[in-house]
Amino acid sequence: MAEHRGTDTATLTGVGVGPGDPALVTVGAVAVLRAADRVVAPTTELGRPGRAESIVTAAVPGLAVDRLPFDMSSDPTDGEAARVASHRAAAARLLPWLEGGQHVAFVTLGDPNLYSTFPSLVRALGELGWHGKVETVPGITAFQALAATAGTVLLDGTESLALVTALDGVDQVAEALADPDRAVVIYKGGRHIGEVAQLLAASGRLEGAVFGERLGLDDQRVGPVSAVGDGPASYLVTVVVPPRGRDAGR
Repeated sequence: MAEHRGTDTATLTGVGVGPGDPALVTVGAVAVLRAADRVVAPTTELGRPGRAESIVTAAVPGLAVDRLPFDMSSDPTDGEAARVASHRAAAARLLPWLEGGQHVAFVTLGDPNLYSTFPSLVRALGELGWHGKVETVPGITAFQALAATAGTVLLDGTESLALVTALDGVDQVAEALADPDRAVVIYKGGRHIGEVAQLLAASGRLEGAVFGERLGLDDQRVGPVSAVGDGPASYLVTVVVPPRGRDAGR
């Protein structure tokens, strides 16, 4: 395979745009988006904007955005192969722009270094032979936005935090809850939110636990996990569990 080193000016920047509210897009992110030669955003359908695109076009009116289709399937059998193929296809579309010396900004929900599509895109570019300059702009995370909205103190003193997903079930959640002095943040648990609530109750961690769904959007839901019942909730639901025995609010 031929190596595509790009030019000295070619840069790919992953730009975190927060969980949903355009007001949470940082000044640094806006500066990069305005300076980039091209802004690209992931979507599951080319005919309509993805969530990250909707955020940045509200934060930076008039911004031109190119859409890159990504497979977001959670199917355990065929989903991984489809995701890898979509990453490779997106990388192939970016390649001519980067080889032409462009600065390409890729927008992503939350932070580009935290459960983001961006590292997979960079790996796919490397597999195609491009090894140019890669940068990231940090973004506000969903759990930070949820803690602020719910008035929940994430950590205090010498407390620690575990960040886990419940995409494939609640096993990781159970392991994280074993330490009563550890705060726990749970991502991608919408399909299993009822199980999460039951596990928190059984572990004595339900009190003070809060969830946020579609954070920053007009139809966001924020409230105690005890109120979610059997669920389900949307894929991007976030749960924050404070250490046991400490008031969640200050």
